[in-house]
Amino acid sequence: MTSQSDIDKALAAADKPIMVESDDQLEKAQEQWLSCEVVGIDTEFFRERTWRAELGLMQISDGVTVWLVDPLKIGPLEAVARLLEDPDTLKILHAPSEDLDVLLYNTGAVPTPLYDTQTACAMLGQSLQMGYHSTVEWLLGITIDKGETRSNWIKRPLRPAQLHYAALDVCLLPMMFRHLTNKLVELNRLDWLQEDCNRMLSKALTPADPMDAWKRINGNGRLDGTALAILQALATWRDQVAEQRNLARGFVIKDAELMTIANKRPRSLTSLSELNIWHPKAVQRHGQHVISIINEVLEQEISAEPLAILLPSHRPMMNDMRKLVNAKASELNIDPAVLASKRELESLILSPPDDPPPERFLGWRYDIITSDLLSVKRKHT
Repeated sequence: MTSQSDIDKALAAADKPIMVESDDQLEKAQEQWLSCEVVGIDTEFFRERTWRAELGLMQISDGVTVWLVDPLKIGPLEAVARLLEDPDTLKILHAPSEDLDVLLYNTGAVPTPLYDTQTACAMLGQSLQMGYHSTVEWLLGITIDKGETRSNWIKRPLRPAQLHYAALDVCLLPMMFRHLTNKLVELNRLDWLQEDCNRMLSKALTPADPMDAWKRINGNGRLDGTALAILQALATWRDQVAEQRNLARGFVIKDAELMTIANKRPRSLTSLSELNIWHPKAVQRHGQHVISIINEVLEQEISAEPLAILLPSHRPMMNDMRKLVNAKASELNIDPAVLASKRELESLILSPPDDPPPERFLGWRYDIITSDLLSVKRKHT
């Protein structure tokens, strides 16, 4: 059990973090990190107009020391990558999906092995969306100030309040890991967490396919086959341009404007300009390429099929599945979303009957919930 002394040491470390602002300091810090069995890791980043989040600060703690690594003041983060890939040091993060993307881009590595305290909490009855500050209060009875949540972590110099906030976000993670692991072991659920963390790592290491970019655009199901084919091609092009120029998608062209172009199908720069949806400079920069995409779809008479969606006839099946998930979650005292979200149930309902269930439903979930969900599916089909 954690003592008040342990908590005081962790909080004292956050009061006096070690700044890592040179390559020499980074190498020395790495030697200490690699001697730890467990370290907490967090990142502070900034994303407003860019495709990639910009890493502003990286925090690492063993529970008695906090290191704040400034990536804007040091060279390549190879020493950080060595820590992330060290199989003998367990990396503790809270809600790490965005951190994984940022770390992979900036260091070329992801934290392996990984331990997600947010998922661990959900497997113990808390919300799957519970934030770090609420988790600290639930586990340790400590209230942490959230005042710097929306800081600009790229602007220098960083203020003392920002540095203290960043240090507090990581100093308690090793202690939280010990609390959560004891509880998971008691319930025989530690293997559940390890499996889900491995799934997170696999997802982080699988790049998004630009060919799927259209699927996230609201309203795509209202388009006819030709307009949908145009939207698919334009969305793929936009993702490629956004990544190349490191711009957020909307700063290339917004979703609503893509939908308008797909519907109107302009065949010339004049027709595109007359839609009055795009800045003249953007039309000048990208217009001819957009027109060539539209012309290619129309000349080749390409037609696309919309995504499969739930039909009214699926509603009884969905209702039965959600009742089953809620009942099992209540029995296990876990957040139902740990077993299956509504979107995941949709994917199971729409998957071909002879195919294996979606990967999310395999592993530890199969015996607990998946086999019963498949029985519900067979009953309704």
